[in-house]
Amino acid sequence: MSPVRAARREALRGVVPLPVRRLLLHELRAGASLGRWALRRPPHGVGAVDHAAPYTGPQTAMMYGLLFVSLIETVGLAVLIPWPAVHRLVLVLDVYGVLLVLAMHAACVTRPHVVHPDGTLRIRYGALFDLTVPPDAVASVRVERRYPEGRLVSLSEDGVLDLVVGSQTTVTVELARPLTFHRPLGARARARVIRFHADDPRALVAAMTGAEPGAPRQPAPP
Repeated sequence: MSPVRAARREALRGVVPLPVRRLLLHELRAGASLGRWALRRPPHGVGAVDHAAPYTGPQTAMMYGLLFVSLIETVGLAVLIPWPAVHRLVLVLDVYGVLLVLAMHAACVTRPHVVHPDGTLRIRYGALFDLTVPPDAVASVRVERRYPEGRLVSLSEDGVLDLVVGSQTTVTVELARPLTFHRPLGARARARVIRFHADDPRALVAAMTGAEPGAPRQPAPP
């Protein structure tokens, strides 16, 4: 990176707060994911020999429901608002909202969890969350369905990180050492246990441990 470009980046960091920069970056990545989804490109960051683990199952109906409500709102406001200038402004905002919902879902579809052949695990949620867990940091991994309360990304006082999709998690990773991760708005934290959702948790666990997906491993989730 050139000194001029580095200086500009540092100046930008001094003027624009980190949460704002992170939100802008999330929206840019989500927009790129929408293009990837529309063009049916391969998933982001998934190689030919990698195992991709989708996680959108529990939230797909909710996302399309939210999209439907947004479309109804757009049509309704177009009928009810009589002032042309206000109508155009609201229309732009509503269309942007619809595209943002689509982009968020597209980011989740095109950015699945990834297990590399060496056992490295990449845990993601769209463009909002991305954590790489090296194989030597994994003490154990198991299928475990849980229904934690709280936000998308929550961290307990004892270092348990929950990445919740559709109010549930299906995989638990016990770490051999704490790992540092970034929250969606940029804050840094450390976790010793990671719980997240995968639509097919058994296949993900099998990919991490090298077992056949059909082999008996863990009791079936309740």
